[in-house]
Amino acid sequence: MDPRPVTLEGRHVRLEPLTLAHAPALLSALAEDESIWRWMSIEPPLSLEAMEAYIADALEAQASRAQVAFAQVSLADGRACGSTRYLNISRNDRGLEIGWTWIGKRWQRTAINTEAKFLLLRHAFDTLGAARVQLKTDARNQQSQAAIERIGGVREGLLRKHQRTRGGTLRDTVMFSLVEDEWPAAKARLVAKLGG
Repeated sequence: MDPRPVTLEGRHVRLEPLTLAHAPALLSALAEDESIWRWMSIEPPLSLEAMEAYIADALEAQASRAQVAFAQVSLADGRACGSTRYLNISRNDRGLEIGWTWIGKRWQRTAINTEAKFLLLRHAFDTLGAARVQLKTDARNQQSQAAIERIGGVREGLLRKHQRTRGGTLRDTVMFSLVEDEWPAAKARLVAKLGG
């Protein structure tokens, strides 16, 4: 299992390798309502320079093979509307995490996030041969927890005082995962949810 930059496309979203060229569109998507950044551990990149630095950090992690970063592009309007990553990649254990996910407010509650997760999970399990995919979120982020459960994530537990937030406090983190044995049923549910 060796995740590399790749383009994954569905009917609603295209996940393409994140580049600095995505910075203006991502800045625009975030600037419409910066509250979408509420649960992130770093300050929102609210200038072009800050968004470029955010992307450069992701690309640096990708160059060291620690992460794979994607731009989420809405196929309805061709705009980059968010980003997501594979991270915490454990090649030997055949595991990875889907995270650093955010999407602009106007694209939330559309099929984009569900389909993006489906594409990432399908690639991880069916192409890369992952045994485990994990997702985590701030314990206060009920919307994210519900979304992870809707895609088949199994709640594993709570990591107390796990991660420093941008406000300096330590958050509790809820851990979820899907394992290869659960993927066929989760895949079937997601395919049905996305309309075949």
